[in-house]
Parts: sequence; structure tokens; C-alpha cells
Amino acid sequence: MALVAGTAPSAQTAPRGRRPIWRLAAGIVAGLVVLPVLALGSEAIGGSLGLWSHLAGTILPAALADTLLLLLGVGLIAGFLGVTLAWLVTAHDFPGRGILEWALLLPLAVPTYIVAYAYLDILHPVGAFQGAVRWILGYSSPREFRLPDIRSLAGCVLLLSLVLYPYVYLTTRAMFLSQSANLLDAARTLGTPRRRLFRRVALPLARPAIAVGVSLTLMEALNDIGASEFLGVRTLTVSIYTTWVTKNDLAGATQIALLLLAIVVALVSFERWARRRQGYVSGSRGRTMQPERHDGLKGIGLCALGVLPVVFGFVVPAVYLAAEAWKRWRFAGLSDRLVGEAVDTLLYAGGATLLTLVLGVVAAFALRLSPGWAGSLIYRLATTGYAMPGTVVAIGVLLVVAPFDRLVDGAARDWFGVSTGLLLIGSGTALIYAYVVRFLAITAGSADAGLARVPKSLDDAARTLGRSAGGTLCAVHLPLTRASLAAGALLVFVDCIKELPATLLLRPLNMETFATHLYGEAARGTYEEASLAALAIVLIGILPVIVLSRVGRNPSS
Repeated sequence: MALVAGTAPSAQTAPRGRRPIWRLAAGIVAGLVVLPVLALGSEAIGGSLGLWSHLAGTILPAALADTLLLLLGVGLIAGFLGVTLAWLVTAHDFPGRGILEWALLLPLAVPTYIVAYAYLDILHPVGAFQGAVRWILGYSSPREFRLPDIRSLAGCVLLLSLVLYPYVYLTTRAMFLSQSANLLDAARTLGTPRRRLFRRVALPLARPAIAVGVSLTLMEALNDIGASEFLGVRTLTVSIYTTWVTKNDLAGATQIALLLLAIVVALVSFERWARRRQGYVSGSRGRTMQPERHDGLKGIGLCALGVLPVVFGFVVPAVYLAAEAWKRWRFAGLSDRLVGEAVDTLLYAGGATLLTLVLGVVAAFALRLSPGWAGSLIYRLATTGYAMPGTVVAIGVLLVVAPFDRLVDGAARDWFGVSTGLLLIGSGTALIYAYVVRFLAITAGSADAGLARVPKSLDDAARTLGRSAGGTLCAVHLPLTRASLAAGALLVFVDCIKELPATLLLRPLNMETFATHLYGEAARGTYEEASLAALAIVLIGILPVIVLSRVGRNPSS
């Protein structure tokens, strides 16, 4: 539409003198995210060919096989659970359905390494559970009868699936809720029985959402280090950690990380390829699908089926942690060490959240001002970190900050005769940098979603009143998007608290968070010592579940 004299320029034709400033700022943000990846690639490619052949002959075959089998198993089981449960609570109405809709998200509150830590103790051969099973069956000792060891690839697949299926459930349920009842009614009039509507109509329409949910699940499975190591599965992520920390071989860890990054790129590419022709619309949005009511035994049975994943994915480990934490509290109370860990955990997570929120707003606002291909490319680069496992991010950040630390230390020695040591690594700045790279996509996505709901006419009105782009952002956009920004900040805060791989590899000496304390105690087999820290992580993790439980309730949202 052409502009008429005297009218304010639209956001698309805003004064171009200010837009390069925001694009430059967003470009710097994108550069900070991409720099660790470039450093990782340069270091790995520059490594000796002999090291590549050594890794290919010793570490990579077993690690790659375990990783691919883990991804295959988790993808199939978590995908099946997520889709089935989403259809269960969308197409069927039964007693307890309203509670089950949000309760099915509760396993997200328990990190994978905490679930593994809990079940290792619960299912120990000489533990109470197996003892009760033997008593019921008439056996007296583990030598006579014991359940299959949870320390296995199959056990790891099952536990990760029980924790990660809500990613598939959340995206698929939102798609089912948005599907118009008219499509299902049309299928019914054409002779499709109600029991076949899922396979013939709803499932094909939901394939894009399923692909997104499964890809998120696989990303989280790739990022796992604690559960895989505790359960004896040597994935690529575990191999990176052991190669770097145990064998003190950073070059080897870098090259394994490059292979892991290649798998991530392949997963993302496959997910996009699978959805390349799936641009579905739901037609009329007036009437959504009405669930079929079930009472009596059938309704109770459906409710029981939905409750089982919640029981094994959340209730059992949470109750175990609460019991162990209570026993630990009665025995030793609240130790000074735990208080110090709480302070460190909250400080680092809070600082990273604030910085991530600011940079995410910059990236999203620059895209709003410059929505062309250049702005879109910068935004995509700024949000690539979420697809990278924490170990890959940690090694890339180390390769970036270590030369800077050496440069500053050398200059301080030459000029002032003092040593600054590991300035960025020792102060925890490198850890915060890794958190920002890893989780910037969350705040940028929240900011972009919030800004999309702000009419461009408000930008025009602010410009006619003399507001600059920055002034418009502060006076108009931030107040209108505060709910979306708060939700994104909360998700980042909790993810920082739960993040284990990057924290293990980049934390300063003599600094422990809840996650690293739990990992250390579990590695030593003293599970009960970290029960308070584990319970605190779970309780904090419930907060984003409350936020996510609102997603998809209203089809128009």
C-alpha cells in the first residue's frame, strides 16, 4: 500500500539510519553464538589424522553404536507414548482427565540424571523393592532371583523415554486440539468408524507436530550425560567427557564433539525434510473435536493407562527423593555446603537468565525491524545453540575463551608483573557464556512470539510521537510482551539449574551447583548425600511445567 503525505512510515519503511544499529547488535549476538562452533570445527579439522584413526579404531565404533541405538529406542518409545497419550486426553473424556492433561507434563520436572540416580537405588538387587519381589515369589537372596539390571542400554532407553515423552505429548496434543471437528465429521459421513479416525485423519494431520516433538526428544537424549554414564551406556556425549576429563585429551574430545555436532545437524535436517510438504491447515476454527465420554470401568481403565507414565516418570522418583531428603535432613540438617551450592546455583542461573533475556530481545527486535533475508539469517544463527548438546557448547566455549585468558595473562605479566590466571574460566564467565549460547533460542523465541502479537500500527504511532526504535521498544513493546518474556526467562532459569554437561566441564574450581553435587555423589555411589539437592532441582523444575501446562488448552492461543 502506498504512503500518503503526512502519514507515519510503517515498520517496513522505518528510517533506515537506525535499523543497521539493531542489525549490527543482533549480528554480534549471532557471532557470539556461532563463534564456539567455528572454533570447534577449526580445532577438530586441524587435529592430526593419526588421532582420527585412533578414535575410529578404539572409541567411536562402540560410542556411535550406543548413541544410534539409544536415539532409535528413545525416539520410538517416547514418540509412541507422546502420541498415544495426546490422543487419549484429546479424543476421550473420562474421570480424572482434567488433572491428567497437565500431570502428563510432570516428568519434565525431573532431569534424566536424577531419574537414573533414583532408579539405580530403588532397583538395587539388595534394595527394598527387589527384596519385596523375592519375598512374594518365595526366594530368599539375590543369588536365587533378581530382576534384570537397570544398568543397560535397554534400561537407559526406557528411563529416558519416561522422562522425555512430554515433548511429543505437548506438541501433538496442541495439534490435535487445533484440528477442526468438521474434518472429523466429514470423515465420519464418508463411512470412517470413530475408532479409525485417529489413524486415517488425526495422525496424518499431526505428523509435523510429531516430527518436532520427536526431534526435541532426541536432542535432549543426545545432551544427556549423567543418566547414560550411571547406566553404563557409553554414548558420544559420555565419550567426550571421559576423553577430556579422565584422559586429559582435549584434541580427541574436540573431534568426537564434531562428530556429535554432525549427528545433530543430520537430525535437524531430517526433521525439516520430513515436514517439507506438510503445510496443513485446519479449515474452519469454529468447533473443535468433542471427546467421547467414558464412565464406569472403561473410564477408570483409560485413566489408569494415562496415569502409569506419570507414576513411573515422576511420582516414583519424586517420592523416593522426598523420603531420602527427609532422612538426610533429620540426620544432618541443612549443611553450610548445601547453602553455598544453592547460592552458586541461583547466582549463575540468574545471571545467565538476565543476559540471555537481554540478548534474546535484541535478536528478536532486530528481526522485527529488518524482516528480510539478512535479518532472518542473523536470527537463525543466533538461535542455533539450543540444538547443540551441552558438551559440544562447553568445548567450543573453552576454545574461544582460553586464548583470551592466555593473552590477558601474558599482557599482565609483561606490563605489571602479575598473573591474572584463568580470568574468564576461573570467574565463571565462561560458564555463563555457555548457558547463553545454549539457551538463547528460548528467550529469542519468546520475544519474537510476543512481538508478533503487537500491531505494527503501534510502532507507527510511537514514531510519529518522536520515539526512536529503542524508545519504542522500552515504552511499547516490552510492557506488552512482559508475559511472554517472563515465561521464556523462567524456562531458561530452570534449564540453567538443570544443565549438567556444560556445568561439569566449565565450572570454576571449588564451585559446585546442585547438578554437579548430585553427579559427584551418584558417581561415588553415595546417593543419599545428594538427595536434598536433587529434590530442590525437581521442585524448581515444576515451575516451567505449570507454564507449559497452559500451552494448547485454547486452540486459538
